[in-house]
Amino acid sequence: MKGIILAGGAGTRLHPITRAVSKQLLPVYDKPMIYYPLSVLMLAGIRDILVITTPEEQSMFRRLLGDGAELGLRITYAAQPEPNGIAQAFLIGADHIDGDATALVLGDNIFHGPGFADTLRACIADVERGDDGAVLFGYPVRDPERYGVGVADADGRLTDIEEKPEKPRSNRAITGLYLYDDRVVDVARGLTPSARGELEITDVNRAYLDKDAARLVDLGRGFAWLDTGTHDSLLEAGQYVQVLEHRQGVRIACLEEIALERGWIDADACYALGAAQGKSGYGEYVMAVADAHRKA
Repeated sequence: MKGIILAGGAGTRLHPITRAVSKQLLPVYDKPMIYYPLSVLMLAGIRDILVITTPEEQSMFRRLLGDGAELGLRITYAAQPEPNGIAQAFLIGADHIDGDATALVLGDNIFHGPGFADTLRACIADVERGDDGAVLFGYPVRDPERYGVGVADADGRLTDIEEKPEKPRSNRAITGLYLYDDRVVDVARGLTPSARGELEITDVNRAYLDKDAARLVDLGRGFAWLDTGTHDSLLEAGQYVQVLEHRQGVRIACLEEIALERGWIDADACYALGAAQGKSGYGEYVMAVADAHRKA
């Protein structure tokens, strides 16, 4: 399965701090925001990843992430000149997808919870086997009328999508993580722009829903899904990460640690990556992880 991170857009809800820098490069406590969606793809076992940015900001992402080789990844880049909808990512990334299944994650979404990696890999296996055409992830929210929500039957098959419903039939908001089979590019090509001139991800999901090929996975209690699109939510996300990392002594979305655990790099390479950042707590943590791995 190929991966795509959509990290474009103007981040207008975060002005003035995003007037000079991409939203997805802002810090969420101790690391850039894009580390979090990138870690999701890595936890899923996906190594071939396209990062879609604005044309003006792409050089900053390249400086941060490079080609991914030091983490055992292959990271390439493409530009979204105008924010014309989430589903546009499949058209921009058609050559990258190249007939494979695809995982798309939004660059400002943070996911964290127990067993998440196992859940992702199981869902990917279902898509690659053809058991599911699309897998969406639902998260229970207090105010579903503010979201697009998914309605599913007892077996988890998606039966309806409601956009900001006045009387919601479900409290499960559809999050910014989507898994699709090899038909998604053709589905995106067949879309008509919405009234606001965008190719809507909801229309992609409805296309799979109409084929009875979509499933909704409930992330449920004990899980955290954070959208960092406003000043308050950005601050709250940083505080969430800070509290967990201080209490548990582990780092959320530590790319070097994930790469080491997956066997994509060895302990020496991991230690060197930490040493290059050694004056920070993050770098010290990476070196400690490498040392612990050697002793294990």
